[in-house]
Amino acid sequence: MDFYYSPLAATCRSILMIGKALGLEFNKIEINVAKEEHLKPEFAKLNPEHALPTIVDNGFVLWESRAILTYLIEKYGKDDSLYPKDPQKRAIVNQRLFFDMGTLYKALGDYYTPQLQKKAADPELFKKVEEALGFLNAFLEGQKYVAGDSFTVADTAILATISSFTIVKLDLSKYANIVRWYDNCSKVAPGWEENEKGLAALKGFIEAMQKKA
Repeated sequence: MDFYYSPLAATCRSILMIGKALGLEFNKIEINVAKEEHLKPEFAKLNPEHALPTIVDNGFVLWESRAILTYLIEKYGKDDSLYPKDPQKRAIVNQRLFFDMGTLYKALGDYYTPQLQKKAADPELFKKVEEALGFLNAFLEGQKYVAGDSFTVADTAILATISSFTIVKLDLSKYANIVRWYDNCSKVAPGWEENEKGLAALKGFIEAMQKKA
């Protein structure tokens, strides 16, 4: 299975983690977005949105990380522990995945990406970051994992996102439930070492960008 990715992106790192959980071997093809490799015609033929991550599974092309995550589990998972078949349990997992995509990950990108482009931090956008973290903290009240009492694909996706916050040195200390969940998940999540490799690359990239500023 071809996997077009950037280790800097939380969305790509979540796929690597799920791949480890499922015992999959990817043919990893790294795309350098800074060099606009995602805009090359050969990649556009696969993905007209030019988006990462993208997979090609025996000719089947798919992008958008949460769609990929659930596809891989449904096709290659040995059971439904990561993505429950029970309609209500699955609905909660889906809600958390959509929350990550539309609220949490979006807030992170909207606030921090402009700063990498040498723009001043926007305090109004930081309020969105705090709001998103507040929501997640509330989801975790009395819960061991983000979608209930067992580890699911929702934890994988949100773990990849939150770990990126740690690289930009965001103080999570006032979000006790997130801190507790993060400490546990970073120990038990399948494929965590894959995420750590990407985080190291992300840290190096950010430091290089800051030196240029």
